[in-house]
Amino acid sequence: MTIPTIASYPMPGAESWPANRVDWRPDPARAVLLIHDMQEYFLAFYDRAQAPVPELIGNIRALRDACDDAGVPVVYTAQPTQQSVVQRGLLQPWWGPGITARPELAPVAAELAPRPQDTVLTKWRYSAFVSSDLRERMRAQGRDQLIVCGIYAHIGCMMTVADAFMHDIQPFLVADAVADFSAEEHALALNYVSRRCGVVSDRASCIQALTDGIGLPRSLTALRTELALIMELPLEQIDAQDNPFEAGLDSIRLMTLLERWSARGERIGLVELAERGSVSEWWDLIESRRAA
Repeated sequence: MTIPTIASYPMPGAESWPANRVDWRPDPARAVLLIHDMQEYFLAFYDRAQAPVPELIGNIRALRDACDDAGVPVVYTAQPTQQSVVQRGLLQPWWGPGITARPELAPVAAELAPRPQDTVLTKWRYSAFVSSDLRERMRAQGRDQLIVCGIYAHIGCMMTVADAFMHDIQPFLVADAVADFSAEEHALALNYVSRRCGVVSDRASCIQALTDGIGLPRSLTALRTELALIMELPLEQIDAQDNPFEAGLDSIRLMTLLERWSARGERIGLVELAERGSVSEWWDLIESRRAA
């Protein structure tokens, strides 16, 4: 048994999305974006040229771009190419050997390929939290919101959202940035999440919430995240006591960062930053500027 060939269906529009029971809103200082299982293996069951795949990929890319601008960490899940029968466990009778049978299809779709600053978690079961350190990573970063996009909506995406809820992490399922086996199962996932364990959002609303008035970074972790993104390094390599220039920040990337903050209506001078020798000292400057 394996995943069935998936017929084309239109990405559901706002008129079909369910109402939410709670009014949670993504916060760039609290959120993590999870791009779920967007490997070529799982996409291969669709006609890539037909709906909903082009819109799915475009919307996920737009979410990732917005998260980059807002200093929101990006996490991927990806199943490993080699999985023994023991490692597959109960997935084996349901779905067969999975990606082990087609290891050449293991990469994430090229349009969404992970960058050096992103985190890629090995995926073992439906929920991204099982046999991973996702929860611990989020706690270490002081983040308690998870924005979920990818495939398949009623399996891994929905289960990850439910698991996040049970870990007291506010989850968001992006209705037009997930896809499924069918329109009916896509709707099933949206309905369950909105009624039982999370918020169903759309790409545009999610992006607006993340980028509205973000200004300067809102926390030391958010500053470290922005520096990691601009330098294309894992967040773990940017410590609060590190000198950004010694960590790899060059003049071109610094100007890009300052231009980004300027576009948000915030101005900090190059000399002001150059006079400070650590990320924590940069944060002290930002805090004083925000207070002023």
